[in-house]
Amino acid sequence: MNDDVHLLKGIGLTMYEAQAYVTLTSLISATAVEVSEKSGIPRSKIYDVLKKLNEKDFIEIEDGRPLTYNVNSPVEVLSREKEKVNRQIDDTITRLTNIYENGMNQVQAPIWRVYGVEKIINQEIEIIKRSKISVNMRVGFLFEKEAETLIKAFKNNKKIRVNILASPTCYINNEEIDIIKLFKDAGINIQKADIPFAKVLIADSKEMMHTYTKFSEDKREIIPETAIGIWNKYEDVARNYDERFMNQLEKMKMKKRNK
Repeated sequence: MNDDVHLLKGIGLTMYEAQAYVTLTSLISATAVEVSEKSGIPRSKIYDVLKKLNEKDFIEIEDGRPLTYNVNSPVEVLSREKEKVNRQIDDTITRLTNIYENGMNQVQAPIWRVYGVEKIINQEIEIIKRSKISVNMRVGFLFEKEAETLIKAFKNNKKIRVNILASPTCYINNEEIDIIKLFKDAGINIQKADIPFAKVLIADSKEMMHTYTKFSEDKREIIPETAIGIWNKYEDVARNYDERFMNQLEKMKMKKRNK
């Protein structure tokens, strides 16, 4: 019960309101006196508490002498409150992201190091979400579950053009991963290329992410704890890398046409 009360407090109920609602979920229907006795809420407070719960649409009040208080279904109530909280979180994400990006643009040396596989992948996804025109990638390796996460991000941002040049395979947990097939099966434009053991993501010719990691002695297995990302928002640098990428891509297309 304590966990449920704390959760309800987290979505905006007072302690007494949360206790009263949790109590009513077991009673289903009860008088104010019964709720007071079962919950431990003082009788001097219980009527006001139940009135507030009714105003918040957590319970219904049935006329009579005495009044009867009927609980609304937790599925209905909490699903509604969950949607409300999710909308509020989405709005906050949008506002804070705008503030964050405006602040980032004011930083004089926009280069940051990102440590750890999870943080690197999260940063890649944030860059993809921000992109408006294109994302170009050179992929020499992938981390565990990274391909699935990237593919989902690409599909969620349908307005961008995606090009990938990748090594044919890499190894994750001693298993050979067919990089080309993973992305091609998802409808992502990818071509086989001779890519070193590194990864580069370039978005809109404005920002980019270099990722490096050490490999096992046979140069096949990634050592995740050594991973480091270099996030770069120097537009001149990103533009230069993007131009080189597109030149390489165009040469490969031309070579295929001439065969």
